[in-house]
Amino acid sequence: MLKALIRFSLNNSGLVIVASGLLLLIAGLKLRDIPVDVFPELNAPTVVILTESGGLSADEVEQYVSIPVESSMAGLSGVRRVRSASAISLSIVWIEFDWGEDLYRARQLVAEQLASVAESLPEEAHPEIAPMTSITGEIMLLSLSGDLSKVSAKELRALAEFDIRNRLRAVPGVAQVV
Repeated sequence: MLKALIRFSLNNSGLVIVASGLLLLIAGLKLRDIPVDVFPELNAPTVVILTESGGLSADEVEQYVSIPVESSMAGLSGVRRVRSASAISLSIVWIEFDWGEDLYRARQLVAEQLASVAESLPEEAHPEIAPMTSITGEIMLLSLSGDLSKVSAKELRALAEFDIRNRLRAVPGVAQVV
């Protein structure tokens, strides 16, 4: 097979040169259309839903918030994968769409579906679609702990909600704090 290809190429060198030149020309024209970015997009289009559920344990957040939101989002058109993480008073749901899906359309679909499922969530649950971020964007989870013999859980919560949250919001580049 390879010998036949080599023989054909040697016998038809003019055709091989023209074909090579044509391929080089097409590649040069296509090169102009390739998007260039400092940080190229390496992730599939993803929409993140953050739900703050004050007063619910991690198990309750998973059962009453994360699972219903995940289930409703899994049926959307173009969804590749849905996953979630649940913590005390917080649910994070990632909805990953197929490559090539328009992120703005995906966010619209998620917003519409979220509006319908929000009615069935607990009263304390307040779901929000996280702002769009670049590849350099991060989601950071922080926890606050202390010696409960010196500080009450209520005081720790007040410190987190009013002092630390406001300080984090004041940091340049921080998009959202829940």
